[in-house]
Amino acid sequence: MNSMNLNPVVRLGMVLGALLCLLPVAGSAAEPEAPVFRAGAARANITPPLGCDIVGNFEVPKATYVHDDLHVRCLVLDDGATRLAIVLCDNLGIDQHVFDEAKRRLQELTAIPPEHILMAATHTHSGPPARVSKCPGGYGEFTAYQQFMVDRIVDAVQCAINNLEPAQIGWGKGDEPDQVNNRRWHLSDPALMVSPFGAQDQVRMNPPRAHAALVEPAGPTDPGIVFIAVRSLDGRPIALLANYSLHYVGGVPGGHISADYFGAFADRIQQLLGADRQDPPFVGILSNGTSGDINNINFRVPTPKRAPYEQIHRVANIVAAEVFRVYQTVEFTDQAKLGGRLARLTLGVRKPDEAQVQWANEILAKPEAEVDIVKRSYAHRTLNLLDCPDHVDVWVQALRIGDAGIAGIPFETFAETGLRIKAESPLPVTFTISQANGGFGYLPTPAQHALGGYETWLGTSKVAVESEPAIVDTLFRQFAELAAE
Repeated sequence: MNSMNLNPVVRLGMVLGALLCLLPVAGSAAEPEAPVFRAGAARANITPPLGCDIVGNFEVPKATYVHDDLHVRCLVLDDGATRLAIVLCDNLGIDQHVFDEAKRRLQELTAIPPEHILMAATHTHSGPPARVSKCPGGYGEFTAYQQFMVDRIVDAVQCAINNLEPAQIGWGKGDEPDQVNNRRWHLSDPALMVSPFGAQDQVRMNPPRAHAALVEPAGPTDPGIVFIAVRSLDGRPIALLANYSLHYVGGVPGGHISADYFGAFADRIQQLLGADRQDPPFVGILSNGTSGDINNINFRVPTPKRAPYEQIHRVANIVAAEVFRVYQTVEFTDQAKLGGRLARLTLGVRKPDEAQVQWANEILAKPEAEVDIVKRSYAHRTLNLLDCPDHVDVWVQALRIGDAGIAGIPFETFAETGLRIKAESPLPVTFTISQANGGFGYLPTPAQHALGGYETWLGTSKVAVESEPAIVDTLFRQFAELAAE
């Protein structure tokens, strides 16, 4: 039929009908799809060769045996708009510029900005040195192991990104008070509280066990175990990041390389979750909380006899069991808002006075056999600080993962600091990862500084006495911004 011969009204109706067919039916417009929350995890081996130094004590033996491998363990989260990476390395402490270089490379390769990448050391005392600068924040050429660590961190994060998949996330909080003890004690005998410099302290770290002079601990403990868990949409565990405020456990023979209870926890939680032999592999991670004044020793009782590694596995199994118990009650969600803040904070560096410099020179002038190793160590540390810059820049970081907040502090942080952050954070589930984005020694509160003790000594605590309040104030500002987004 020739449409030109149709009545004009009919022709107009046909045109309008065709146009209407091109319009969407009312109510059928496609709704914008919600962003897909994704998670991925990976780990990379960072075990050094035998013959390397083992650091964490005043004596530095050579590695003669690998009991269990050291790893970088990584979790990457993506909410569709923001991507975060959290990296834990089995090491005592890592120089800031090692983490900075790894972040720089990752930003180039993955476009994740530094404020969205938190890197930290677990604080095992049975591994090689990756913090080698004599001055706080000191820079220099990477050692071979530091460069190896940068490469492996970058590898682990990229592998975790490759493993990203739609996921669900949940948060949990448990308690294990029996494994944490404050190691700073008030004693009735002043002779037991004298510093290497000859000063009278009011407390002592690691006093003699079951001693008659024990009075009371100088601070609290934090028994909380906080964790973040991610699983696939069909329930397969992808990763679990836990946080516990306990120093390394130890009981490792001299010359052994070991990830301490941090590595043992990762193995045990994998077993409890039935996540063995998965593809991609499940990654369990235990981060070090605020344990600068906390260890696993009950000083009121005599030392129990333990076989090598027995206490490490005992503690790891107990902590993992509590996490697994709470895990059964976790409510998972497929949405969690992500965010991060990173601030550069300038802190003063502590310097020795004339009397301390004179003391150090006198100690080092004596034959080595005549001076104990602790005094010689602090004499060297004293003179090193004399030649260091007056200020150091450190990174302070806060992450938001849904209802959870993570504080990153580049120091060995005291339990009372961590408890305050948990109590005053605007996010309901908050914890602190110590030794994050660098390692600058101990961070006592001003009140703990006044008591003295190992953690406050010049050379152990390297930044100004008022540094802890400045760091905590910065974190609270960061958390307030993240909670408001």
